[in-house]
Amino acid sequence: AFCIIASSVAADDDKPYYQGTPNNYYPHPTPPSHYEQQPPYYFKSPPYYYKSPPPQSSSPPPPYVAKFPPYYYKSPPPPSPSPRPPYIYKSPPPPSPSPPPPYVYKSPPPPSPSPPPPYIYKSPPPPSPSPPPPYVYKSPPPPSPS
Repeated sequence: AFCIIASSVAADDDKPYYQGTPNNYYPHPTPPSHYEQQPPYYFKSPPYYYKSPPPQSSSPPPPYVAKFPPYYYKSPPPPSPSPRPPYIYKSPPPPSPSPPPPYVYKSPPPPSPSPPPPYIYKSPPPPSPSPPPPYVYKSPPPPSPS
């Protein structure tokens, strides 16, 4: 059977939590060393020794050497071996070899060499030479004697 026994602990400030005497009912191991009575803690720092910087050597420090590679200037590439030909101005083509003939003013045609004959008034024709005979009244025929 598992049993827990609580022991009373005196609350004295001048005594540490663990007593030197072990409990008769339950054998405790030896309490850890940091719970034992210790003299008051004094901070003992090691004495500080000022170390002066080392004297400079008679030789000057080495010159600054850049760790990165040196910069090489790359010139632009040379022009291509065959440059494009220069621009040639082309003049307008010459006019066609046979220009149209200039405009020639044509005067009106001269009058015809034989002018029309002058207008001749034609008088009315003369009356016919034989006039019709005068109207003759014909009497009706006499009744036949039958």
